[in-house]
Amino acid sequence: MVQIVWFKRDLRTIDHEPLALAANNGPLIPLYIVEPEYWAGPDVSARQWSAIRPALEELNQRLTKLGSPLIIRVGNAVEIFSEIHASHGITSIFAHEETGNAFTFTRDKAVKVLCRSHHIKFIERRQFGVFRALETRDAWAALHNQHMAKELIPEPAKLDTVSGLKTQSLPTAQDLGLGADGCANPQSGSRQNALTLMNSFFGGRGADYRRAMSRPLEGRLACSRLSVALSTGAISMRETLQRCYHERRQLAQSAEQERAVPLTAVDSLVARLHWHCHFIQKLESEPELEWRAQHPIHEAARNIGPQPDSLLEAWATGHTGLPFVDACMRSLIATGWLNFRMRAMVQSVASYHLALNWRASGERLARLFTDYEPGIHWSQVQMQSGQTGINIPRIYNPVKQGYDQDPDGTFTRLWLPELAKVPRRFLQEPWLLDANALAAAGVNIGADYPVRVVDHIEAARAAKIKLTAIRAEAGYKTEATGVFIRHGSRKRPTSNQKSKAKKAETKQLTFDL
Repeated sequence: MVQIVWFKRDLRTIDHEPLALAANNGPLIPLYIVEPEYWAGPDVSARQWSAIRPALEELNQRLTKLGSPLIIRVGNAVEIFSEIHASHGITSIFAHEETGNAFTFTRDKAVKVLCRSHHIKFIERRQFGVFRALETRDAWAALHNQHMAKELIPEPAKLDTVSGLKTQSLPTAQDLGLGADGCANPQSGSRQNALTLMNSFFGGRGADYRRAMSRPLEGRLACSRLSVALSTGAISMRETLQRCYHERRQLAQSAEQERAVPLTAVDSLVARLHWHCHFIQKLESEPELEWRAQHPIHEAARNIGPQPDSLLEAWATGHTGLPFVDACMRSLIATGWLNFRMRAMVQSVASYHLALNWRASGERLARLFTDYEPGIHWSQVQMQSGQTGINIPRIYNPVKQGYDQDPDGTFTRLWLPELAKVPRRFLQEPWLLDANALAAAGVNIGADYPVRVVDHIEAARAAKIKLTAIRAEAGYKTEATGVFIRHGSRKRPTSNQKSKAKKAETKQLTFDL
C-alpha cells in the first residue's frame, strides 16, 4: 500500500504542504502526469511545455537527492491512478488544489470519483491565497493575508521511496503534437530561474519598475518576470511575497540614496502579487467564467457565432495595420511575454475595435503567453473586454498608446522593420503620409505593410455606442451588484482612495478612452 504526491502546477519541494504531509506518513511516490488530452486543448502551446520541462527536470533532481525520484507517466490521469492502484494499492493521494481550465476541473472531479470508489483518501491543500467554497468576498483579503503570513513549509529532510514503479521519459513538444509556435527561446519556469530573477530585481534591476512597467521595451528588463515560475509553481506565492517583505525591511534600514531599488518599487510589486490571487479567486468561485461572461446581460449580447477569420488572424499575427498593436503582438509571438498594460490594450482592441468574441481572441492570447494562468487570464480577458459590469470600460486608443509608451519608436521599429524609416511623428499612423512621403520611407501600404483593418477612431465610437446601449438595459445595475458581491475587491481604501472612489462612482457608466 502506497501514498502518492501528485504534482501539478506546484513543481517545488519548498513550501509544499502535500509533500510534507506525505513525507511524515512514510514511503511515497512523487508523481507527475503528462496529459496528452490537456495538451490537445485550444489554450495551450509548445512554449508553455518548454517552460514546464526545466521545472520538472529540476524537481526530479531535487527529489532524487531527497531519496525518491519523480515518476513521470504519460496518459489519462484516471487510467494511470487505476493502474498504480492495481499494482501497488494506493491509500492516499496528496495534491494541491488547482484552479485550472475546464479540462483540469473535469479531470479532478473524475479522479475524486475514482478515489471514492476505491476508498482512497484524496487530500488537497491550498496552493495560493485562493479559497474553495468561499461564500462571500467580504473576508477574502483577511484570509489571503493570513495564509501568506504563515511560515514557509520546509523541504522534507528525507523521502522514503517506493520500489517497483517505472518512470517514463519526458515527451518533447512534438511528441505532444505541439507544433513550433514562433517562440524560439521561451522563459524557463524553473525555481533557479525564479531565484535569479528575484535577486536581480532587488539588486537593482527593479529600480525603474514603477515607470517602466507600462512600456513594452523597458518593461522586459524592469518587471519582475516571476509570472512563469509562479504559473509552474516552481516557487510559491507565499515565498515570493515573504521575500518582498524581507527585502523591503532591509531597504528601509538604509538611506534612500543607498537603496538598490526604491521602496515604492517593492510596494508596487507586492500590490500586483496580491492581484494574482484576487483574479484566480474569481475563476475558483465561478468556473464558468472561462466561457461565460460575468454579467448576464453582456453574455446575452455576445456574438457567439463564427468569427471573422481574417480579422482574428490579422490581430493574432500582428497584421492589423495598427503599428503599435502589431508590434506588441509580434513581440508576444516571438518572446512569450508582454507587459500588463499592453496585454490589456491588445485584448481591448480585439474586443472593441475589431468586435471579436472575447473567447476566440482569449484562446489565441492564452497560447501565446508562456505564463498562462487560467484564473488570471480569463478574468482579465473579460475585464479588458467590458464583460464584468463592475469595471470602468477601457477602450484603449492604440495610436495614443504607441506614442505614450514607445515615444521614440524603438519598440515599434524593432518588431516592424518595414516601418523603420517612417518619421517618428507618423510611425503610429502611417496612413497619414502621402504617397511621396511613403515612397521616401520605402513603404508601400498594402504590400510591405497592411492597410489598417479598421479606422480606430470610428471603431471605438461604434464600440462605445454598443456598450452604452447594453449598460442602459433594464436590470443592468442590479445584475452588476450581484457580480460585485461575488467577485468585487473589498480592499479597504485610504482617505485619498475614498475621494477617488467617490469620483469613480459617478464614472461607473462612462468610459476611460
